Amino acid sequence: MMLKNLRKQIDSIDKKIIRLLQGRARITLNISRFKRRQGKSSYSPDRETEVLRKITSVAKGPLSPSALEAIYREVMSCSLSLDKQLKVAYLGPEATFTHLAALKRFGSQVEYIACNSISDVFLNVERGATDYGVVPIENSIEGAVSHTMDMLVDSDLKICAQVVLGISHNLLANCSRQKIKRLYSNPQVFGQCQIWLQKNLPGVEKIEVSSTTRAAQLAVKDKSSACIASTLAAKLYRLKIIASDIEDSPHNITRFLVIGNADVPETHNDKTSIVFSIKDRVGALHDMLIPFRKYKINLTKIESRPSKKKAWDYYFFVDLEGHSHEPRVKKALSELENKCRFLKILGSYPVGE
Repeated sequence: MMLKNLRKQIDSIDKKIIRLLQGRARITLNISRFKRRQGKSSYSPDRETEVLRKITSVAKGPLSPSALEAIYREVMSCSLSLDKQLKVAYLGPEATFTHLAALKRFGSQVEYIACNSISDVFLNVERGATDYGVVPIENSIEGAVSHTMDMLVDSDLKICAQVVLGISHNLLANCSRQKIKRLYSNPQVFGQCQIWLQKNLPGVEKIEVSSTTRAAQLAVKDKSSACIASTLAAKLYRLKIIASDIEDSPHNITRFLVIGNADVPETHNDKTSIVFSIKDRVGALHDMLIPFRKYKINLTKIESRPSKKKAWDYYFFVDLEGHSHEPRVKKALSELENKCRFLKILGSYPVGE
């Protein structure tokens, strides 16, 4: 009898939740239509960050803040698709880590377009074929993704948001570990799982392929084969997870960027990415950094990249704390622009995670 009463309480709460969700959806639809009339995108990274921050701040109960965030991610994903189907390009194929990052940011209800290259992701957004794109920018072990950096220099697109994803590698197969004769994955993944593989699969043939998704496609066709790929790949290709978290480093993290056409308003917890080149003289780089120290702006990353236009000419990519519209950041960037040969603001966006 007690169980029956508890279930009745759940049924009653579910009805209220559905009514409230439908009411929220109607309001969201009106906001989306209003934005569309003004020529604005329905996706607002600043507003999304604010909503998630408010939700996690009042999370007092059995459900953890991360669980509530996952629920609301899908609620917001449904809202984005009510008025006009949002399209997001990503570096494919399906089930890659960039795909996982896109799902983490936009949820499951938007339309995803898999692209063969980072250039194609940029091209899809630039031509209006998709509203946004998701590309990798750096890995905590492998370092920066140079192709993305090069594209940011030449493209007019802006960085709208970032996604930080913990990279977990899994051994997938439809046979036992003892029966595995061949193992598929890409070279970077083999390198990141080297210690585990030497200990647990010595002598197994390693076959390098273009992506973890391609590895899963090959492994599913051969009962004596396995692959190293994501849990999403296991689900899509109906492979069993033989071993989880087989990466050698527990701190394998990749940062991804969301690129689009619009600037993102301030959230008061923002990051700005810039790129500049300097004049070839002694102490030039030191002089470039003086404005940031003057206005007490913390630099979270600085990395050089050959410009490819002139020998020994470099671009410097910098991430700094604050939004480009903040007065102190504005002043620092203005002084920097007077000192350097070239300066471009790649985007200001919520730190978020």
